[in-house]
Amino acid sequence: MINMVSNKFIERRTLTNIGCMSESLSPPSNEVKIKLRHRDWEVEITCLESKVKQVVEDVLSGIDTSTTLMQGLNAQIAEFQKEINSLKLQINTDVAYQEGVKNLIEPPRREMSKGGATCRGLLEKLWYEGYFGAEKLLGEVHEELSRLGYNYDRTAVSHSLTDMVREGILTRVGTMRNYRYLQKRPYSESPL
Repeated sequence: MINMVSNKFIERRTLTNIGCMSESLSPPSNEVKIKLRHRDWEVEITCLESKVKQVVEDVLSGIDTSTTLMQGLNAQIAEFQKEINSLKLQINTDVAYQEGVKNLIEPPRREMSKGGATCRGLLEKLWYEGYFGAEKLLGEVHEELSRLGYNYDRTAVSHSLTDMVREGILTRVGTMRNYRYLQKRPYSESPL
């Protein structure tokens, strides 16, 4: 829309210049050159002395019209920006809400550090993956850790499993030296 106003202004000026030129078959001494500054605009006008007032009025009305249009457009742009920011805020709120609901249903996975994995951390990872969904003997758990490339002493594995039983993460069934470890609750109910 701004370009249309500018083009309108340019057309007016061109028509005025053409009008001035057609009448300027007389000596060029009647021709006047004016530089006009109005707000952010700078215009150079060349026409006959007798047409100066009309041409300047036409130019100023074109400039004022475009300025008014610009102010209206700027107000609309500011309003659209407010609406966009409001929509962004609403989208971010919706996404945060959905993430919160997702985390209630399925808590985010805790990443294990590759270099410093502890026996307890590895057992928690197995628990999270559902390894303890079926009863497992201490020997089976120890072998699984070895298969994953971690060689912990059987007593370290046993102590970590006992701690997880005390915390209510796992349960154990059977008799001493023959305990079988089983998942007591799913990972989503974990206080971790």
